Amino acid sequence: MKPSAFHSWGRLRPAIAQRETPAWRHEAQANPGPRLAIGLGRSYGDSGLLDGGTMVDTRFLDRLISFAPESGILRAEAGISLDAVLRFAVPRGWFLPTTPGTRQVSLGGAIANDIHGKNHQLVGCFGNHVPRLALLRSDAPQQECRAGDPLHAATIGGLGLTGIITWAELQLRPIRSAWLDVEWIRFHGLSEFLALSQESTTWEHSVAWIDCLSTGKQGTRGIFIRGRWSDHAELDLHRDAKLRIPFDLPGFTLNPLSIRAFNALYYRRFRGPTKHLRQHYAPFFHPLDSVHDWNRIYGKKGFYQYQCVTPTTAGTSPMEEILRLIRNANQGSFLAVLKTFGSLPSPGMLSFPTPGITLALDFPNRGAATLQLFKQLDTIVRDCGGRLYPAKDSRMSADDFQRGYQRLGEFERHLDPAFSSDFWRRMSRPTPQPRHP
Repeated sequence: MKPSAFHSWGRLRPAIAQRETPAWRHEAQANPGPRLAIGLGRSYGDSGLLDGGTMVDTRFLDRLISFAPESGILRAEAGISLDAVLRFAVPRGWFLPTTPGTRQVSLGGAIANDIHGKNHQLVGCFGNHVPRLALLRSDAPQQECRAGDPLHAATIGGLGLTGIITWAELQLRPIRSAWLDVEWIRFHGLSEFLALSQESTTWEHSVAWIDCLSTGKQGTRGIFIRGRWSDHAELDLHRDAKLRIPFDLPGFTLNPLSIRAFNALYYRRFRGPTKHLRQHYAPFFHPLDSVHDWNRIYGKKGFYQYQCVTPTTAGTSPMEEILRLIRNANQGSFLAVLKTFGSLPSPGMLSFPTPGITLALDFPNRGAATLQLFKQLDTIVRDCGGRLYPAKDSRMSADDFQRGYQRLGEFERHLDPAFSSDFWRRMSRPTPQPRHP
């Protein structure tokens, strides 16, 4: 079998690995490793890569198994995309309990990375809504895990290191419309952002776009976006994207001048301090899905996404310092998202969200200058007791990972001895012999 090249969504460097493509659940094998399951490849960093190993491509394990219309519990194979789940669920009056910024994520990938969305403050993470899953391990027969089981908790946010998820159940939420009533509100500074977040508790979904290169006495400017499901429209589905980035754009396309120009236009996209609109779920939740291969705008060198959370107890000072450093380094992003996390804990041992402020930014890969900026940001996150998101990472230190995830030792007891990843290798922590109760 000829090895294949695998890329993460950030396209920084490929992993060369063998590929297995089971078409049926009984064909999936958890043979001796190193091996790792892969879904649709939307992890930004190297948590979904395994150079020199075997990648188990689950894209063809994408079938719906059952659905209970009275409760909204859907069971499906782990390779099914969230896009396909929505195509089934929306016409029947159901929606995902929470969703990331793209529908092009597999069910197994959503669980393995314990994704979160714009409604974390109310419903928590994806893993809070997965009552059961089936896991194929190299050291045990396939087994069913239920919420509350230690292996279930290790698999939620477990980065694919506990085995291959073959199917999972998902608790959907009811909707009467595919549309949301939305408000866009301009703000300046983190104090205004937090005030808007606190007064938006009756809105199910909230997030903010910020202009991280903006200057001025009023602080970083942005647009606070909040939405709630409407009762007054149809259950119409999203449409397939028609636009595509056909080639890698030149490296100079994204530069401080072009980013500043884009951000200025985006901030002024509506008149007055507030705009009210009714918006379909597709542009509200998944705006970038309207363009295929949008990651190619960053050119052949790829890009990093930096996502951190600073705890509520630290106040706004750490995030203000992070934004100041980014602005001074002139390495801003036009995809800069700011949000607060709520206090509902995830069952996942390695789940990323914790109460506080989270910031996610895309950075073109400019080599040493970008990495030096990240080191400065890491120091601020570390000193305030925050942490980084493994699903977005490709250069976090092992010390920061171990410091940020206090349940790591508990998680390691549930590692599958045959499974690994480039991320896990980078963590380089000596681990005990995995044992499964």
